[in-house]
Amino acid sequence: MEWMALGTLEEIPAWGGRYVETPEGQIAILRNENDEVFAVSNQCPHRGGPLSEGFVSGKLVFCPLHNWQIDLEKGEAVAPDSGCVKRFPIRMEGEQIWLGLQEIAP
Repeated sequence: MEWMALGTLEEIPAWGGRYVETPEGQIAILRNENDEVFAVSNQCPHRGGPLSEGFVSGKLVFCPLHNWQIDLEKGEAVAPDSGCVKRFPIRMEGEQIWLGLQEIAP
């Protein structure tokens, strides 16, 4: 698998995120209050809202457009909503964060 260096944890806002451009399209890099980092496609399945601009709490990101909640471990919208986003692997090496450029199988 090909890996992309993303920088350090401090470069990703706590309770939020940023996005990176990849051959797979935009990927949201999200950090929660426990300094866990997640990577998902940067479009909400509802109306394409930028998940990198959403609020992250626990294992959920809240879409900034209509407040849909996406489970970051499963890549699925929380009921009663439905839909999913692609998930990508994250690896930590010391302070460096790496993004795997191959989707995690559902």
